[in-house]
Amino acid sequence: MSPAEPVQEPGNGETGRQERGSEASRPARQYRPGRGRHVENTIMSALVRAGLVPRSYLLTTQGRKTGKPRTNPVVPVERDGRRWLVAPYGPVPWVRNARAAGRVTLTRRSDTREYAIREAAPEEAGPILKRYVRIATATRRYFLATKDSPVEDFVAEADRHPVFELTPVDENRQTAQPAH
Repeated sequence: MSPAEPVQEPGNGETGRQERGSEASRPARQYRPGRGRHVENTIMSALVRAGLVPRSYLLTTQGRKTGKPRTNPVVPVERDGRRWLVAPYGPVPWVRNARAAGRVTLTRRSDTREYAIREAAPEEAGPILKRYVRIATATRRYFLATKDSPVEDFVAEADRHPVFELTPVDENRQTAQPAH
């Protein structure tokens, strides 16, 4: 049986329960940015910039309307020798900016690298989302699937959590050819 679509319940900021057979699972929260989230991102960004938060990087995108750089803390996923970027809160502004630009920058301490992005199809995104939920514990509440759910559950909700493959565009990477 396929999972039911989340239903918005008025006023509580959470989605309705997802039914799996006769068993109800926990609700997934909806991301609602506010002043508190801005303060949290500012503090996290400072900690990530200092290299104090394991696995975290600063993602910089170019604003699609303003052209100004926009920075957010993120946790990339490594799987099968490839690097992926997950949007646990859905198509938030950095996702729309990344889609428009086709490129993003990741920074950790003084190491900054530029990447081209490619959005993954749900079947490809499912295993990445499952891995992400295992390592990025703070965002688990935004997923209907749990860390122990089968990959199919993550494929089913991949449309709610965009996943991007990151391909380095840095000239200094080993596979790059010198410009002629």
